[in-house]
Amino acid sequence: MECEQACGKSCNQDTCGACCGGGCKPQITITPVEYALLQQLAITPFLPVASGWDLKTPVYLEETDYTQEEYTAAIRALDGKGLIRMDYDIPLSNFPYQAYQAYPMHGSMALTGAGQEIVEQLEIQGIERDV
Repeated sequence: MECEQACGKSCNQDTCGACCGGGCKPQITITPVEYALLQQLAITPFLPVASGWDLKTPVYLEETDYTQEEYTAAIRALDGKGLIRMDYDIPLSNFPYQAYQAYPMHGSMALTGAGQEIVEQLEIQGIERDV
């Protein structure tokens, strides 16, 4: 991992912890649709998610700025990066899942601690989505 961008020093597994006085932190790339979902989760802590029985294709239908396929890819990517958590055993109470009737599994998604940290860093750094 490199810390050069942050402090001009490089580090690797052998020196990790000494770089910049605080250790190495991995860099995460966020796509525009991932950014949009993170921002939405920062505003609304729990969002609906649905899927087929195999749970391999998460579906989010609440926004239309991107295609359903882009939202699915973003949800999978954010989950893979550990920034969100999907819980199909915890559907949103009092949420009308009518739009999700074609999908048998209804659940929720929320930011993880790492996701919350990323959202806060984006806010601190003043990074905004390119439109």
